[in-house]
Formats: sequence, structure tokens, C-alpha cells
Amino acid sequence: MATTMIDGRQVSYEVFGEGRPIIITPGGRFSKDTPGIRPLAEELAAAGYTAIIWDRPNTGASDVNFTGENESETQAEALVGLLRALDVGPTILMGGSGGARVSLLAAAHHPDVAAGLIMLNITGGVYGLLGLAQVYGAGSFGAAWEGGMEAVAALPEWAEVQAKNPRNTELILSQDRAEFLATMERWMQVYCPVAGSIVPGITDAELGKLELPVMVFRSGASDPHHRRETSEAAAAAIPGAALVEPPWGDTEWVDRVAEAMAGSGDGLFKNWPQLAPQLVEFARSI
Repeated sequence: MATTMIDGRQVSYEVFGEGRPIIITPGGRFSKDTPGIRPLAEELAAAGYTAIIWDRPNTGASDVNFTGENESETQAEALVGLLRALDVGPTILMGGSGGARVSLLAAAHHPDVAAGLIMLNITGGVYGLLGLAQVYGAGSFGAAWEGGMEAVAALPEWAEVQAKNPRNTELILSQDRAEFLATMERWMQVYCPVAGSIVPGITDAELGKLELPVMVFRSGASDPHHRRETSEAAAAAIPGAALVEPPWGDTEWVDRVAEAMAGSGDGLFKNWPQLAPQLVEFARSI
């Protein structure tokens, strides 16, 4: 594991192989150590690519960061900063769920770093988006409101980042409570569904201005969080985007969630190595 400082914050990453660069960004607040992420990178490295996995701010061994208009934007800026620090040149950005938003925002706002964009499990729909506000902001807001930053630091959702990076305990405790509450409200607000924005944090008009090769995996019809129609609408809004079928059945996401809730299985991204052939085919085509 290596680290670098991006805008005064530590970012943790790993690099595999040599060749054209591809960076992999998972969703949620899951780290690069989540089952499926490293094996996918190893598959891509074996196919002749430089595969980069990393911990976004607020995940894994990287520093927490409670600045920015919204969390995905903050993480997108860190992604861009990491690629520039590594000096790997234009990179294929691949991400799923929250990682899809981060990759999309990075490509849209900093096109010089992006050679291509691959997205799967794009969150959408009223149920899916309001769920993100609960997952990413409501718990921390409520804890800070009732018990201050000490209560936030004690939340299970911040346990991993403190265990992997002890700096994060002090970074959390040092937050001004009032400012932190305002940040959480601002970060939650971006997930409120609005017309003209298929993906939170970016308008459909901005999607229409993207000028790079894009591949979107169609979401399962059974998935209430990453709606099939969201993936189809996003692909339709991006000029020239290819909408493709994933290498698994319709219930992939709901099956992985059910396993996680039952305390079994290997995580939400355990089957991501199955994506490698399609990622390689896309990379070779651009």
C-alpha cells in the first residue's frame, strides 16, 4: 500500500501491472480491500494494463474529508489529484454505484485525466436517491446533533477509517459541530431528486457535453437502488455511450445485499472480476 498527499489529505492506493492505466472505484464507503476489487485489478494487470485501486476520502486508510459541495465531488477531486500525482496520463475511469458518480464527475469536470468512462450500478429513482441521504449523511447528522463529534466518531460507519488510519479519529473530533451539521445537510441535499438530473451532482445537460468513450452496464430490473431505467437514461444522455449487459443475472445486486444482511457471502463486489473481459474489450476499442 502506498499513500500520497492530495490537497493536504492522505490518500491510500495500490498499483498493479504496466500498460494503459485503469482506475477502479467501488461504491458505498467500501475500501479497496473489499472482496472483488483487488482481484479485478489483478485480472486487468494480467491483461497488460496498469490497474489502480484506491481508498476515497472517508473510506479505508485515506483521510476523512468533510469539505466540498457534496461527498462525491470531494472524492472526484481526490481521484483527479491522485491521477495527476501518479503522472499516468489520461486514464480509463471505472466505477460502480457511488464509484460511478465519482468517476463521472471526475471525467466531466477534468476531461484531461479521462481516456474513457465505465459505469455500473448507477443509483437513481426517488427511493434509491433518498436512501443515499440516509446512508451517507443522516446517521452522522443525528449523532452530531445529539452528542457532538464524539458521538460521530463512535458510529460504526466510521470505525474502519479510524482502525486503518488513526489520524482520522482526531480529524473527526476536530470538526466544528455546527459546520459539520451544515456539511451533512448540504451533502444530503444533493440526493434530493430534481428534474433534469439523472445522476446526483451533475445535470443532464452536462452529460450531453461529455466527449469521451463511455460504457454503461445495464442495471438489473430487480434492483430498487440502481434502477434499470437510470442506467438506460444515463447512457441515452451521453453522446455515443454504449449500453451493455453485465456478465451476471438480473438479481446480482439484490442477491449480494441479501447475503450482506444475513452476514454471509463475500461482499457486494465479489463478482467484479467477471467484468474484466468486457473492460479489456472496451479499453482496446478506444
